[in-house]
This record gives sequence, C-alpha cells and structure tokens, in this order.
Amino acid sequence: MAGTGSSFATLSCVLALALLLAATAAEKETHLRVFWHDVVSGGPNVSTVAQVAEGPSSSASATGFGTVTVIDDPLTDGPNLTSSSSTLVGRAQGVYVSAGRDSLSLMMAMNFVFVDGAYNGSSLAILGANPADRKVREMPVVGGTGAFRFARGYCQATTRWFDANTGDATVEYNLYVRHD
Repeated sequence: MAGTGSSFATLSCVLALALLLAATAAEKETHLRVFWHDVVSGGPNVSTVAQVAEGPSSSASATGFGTVTVIDDPLTDGPNLTSSSSTLVGRAQGVYVSAGRDSLSLMMAMNFVFVDGAYNGSSLAILGANPADRKVREMPVVGGTGAFRFARGYCQATTRWFDANTGDATVEYNLYVRHD
C-alpha cells in the first residue's frame, strides 16, 4: 500500500495530460491577413470614421488625447481599397480612443465582421493598446463568433499607407487565432 498514493498521482497526471492533448487536438489555428481602410476624407456618404468626442481643451495635445472615434471600416484581402484585385471580406466596426497623452497610442475595441468567403457571418473581437508610433503593433484577439467561437490569439498591425493631411490610412492586420 506504500506505493498506492504515488501510483494514483501518476495515473491522474497521465489522465490530465490525455485530456489536455485531446482538447488541443480539436482546436484549430487560423492565420488571416486583411487590410483595414480608415477613410476620413471621403465625405459624409463615403467616410468610415466619425469623431464623437474630443478631450477637454486643457488636455489638448499633439496626440489628440481624449478623442473618441467610431469606425465602420472596410476590410479587404488586398492593400488597395478601390482596386479590382482587392475583395471586400468584412468590416472593422467599433471604436478607438486616443489614450496616449504624450505619444500616439490608441485604445482599440473593434470587431472584424466577415461578410464574404469561408468566414462569412463570423467575427473576431480585438481589444487593446495600439501604440501607433511602432512599426508593428500587437493587440490581443479576445473572442469570436461563428467559425471563430472561443477564439483567442493576437494580431499584428503594420501601417502600409497613411496620409497625414486627411488622416486616411491602410493598415495590414495579420491575425493568429485558436478556436473551436
């Protein structure tokens, strides 16, 4: 009977490892690449951005600290929004807040809602800091719907094009997610 406790502990560890491996084997890992188009200058019928709040004038800074922006931005499979070689695959819907007082850092809360292809009707939720002065920014993927139920992972954002006069931008998003 002296070895019974250690045999039970060993069996418990083996069983726990088997369950973990079974759960991991059922999980999928997906890499997506989309291009996010923030269109500020398009006029009221074309713009995909609406500023809904501005910080108090006493806290105004070069970073726009306190500004809240609502978005409904197109997501395409190629870098050119108007090119026939790029297809609309979804919309980035949510908000970003200029949260950096001394540096341009945005707090992003958005859903990538897919409207075409294999992931039509599914979405991914992104929530986190976007320090815009970095070449590559990493943000967490915190959930999803449809094909991406129980999603978790991260995305990397790289600005491909930015017009400082209009605020228009194209950002490449590489998303790495694990899901059911």
